Amino acid sequence: MTDNLKVKIFSDGAVLSDMLHDLDSGRVCGFTTNPSLMKKAGITSYVAFAEEVLASIKDYPVSFEVFADDLATMKLEAEKLAALADNVYVKIPITNAQGESTIPLIQELSAQGIKLNVTAIFTLDQVKQTVEAVKAGVGTIVSVFAGRIADTGIDPEPLMKAALDLCRQKDGVELLWASPREVFNIYQADRLGVDIITCTPTIIEKLALQGKDLETYSLETVQMFLKDSTSLGFSIL
Repeated sequence: MTDNLKVKIFSDGAVLSDMLHDLDSGRVCGFTTNPSLMKKAGITSYVAFAEEVLASIKDYPVSFEVFADDLATMKLEAEKLAALADNVYVKIPITNAQGESTIPLIQELSAQGIKLNVTAIFTLDQVKQTVEAVKAGVGTIVSVFAGRIADTGIDPEPLMKAALDLCRQKDGVELLWASPREVFNIYQADRLGVDIITCTPTIIEKLALQGKDLETYSLETVQMFLKDSTSLGFSIL
């Protein structure tokens, strides 16, 4: 929690130095990663990266995603990741790349007591299936990609509100607002009562602007434009 916000902010990335910087800021209380972020960060060994992260971050939840696309291998990967540390949440996509539902796997892993972060959720039906599948009392994060839903021209707030009602039906289940596009999404999530929002370090940094005087911000913006235009050396006249 930070700056009078009740929503928990998780840092989303795969660069350990950025993760530790966000942790030191006092603004975050959890972490998420995914294969795309690891590719961008140039990670060459998944397990070595995970172990390095967990050696530094021991008291906050960290989500690591399975890489496999078949349910049998996903299960083995999930068990290995979960065994790395007690604060690991294993990210399982709601379907594989062929559109096969992972709900049977989610049910099995949750029954084993493995904490899960069910990801790439876009519909209320997917939320409902997930909540029904997991075991009460076992930590579960339901990650709804509100930002990507908004990209399609749909207001994600009604869906997130309904999703929150579903998540409240089972102990241990938390709703996460995924893929935010701007800082205001944090305030939207907080207003709705969403449990968690996962943000990039860039968005987290901008939380420092909370309450900033807009007249001052306007002046600073003009001063920035002047500085940049002067450095270009352009002349109109």
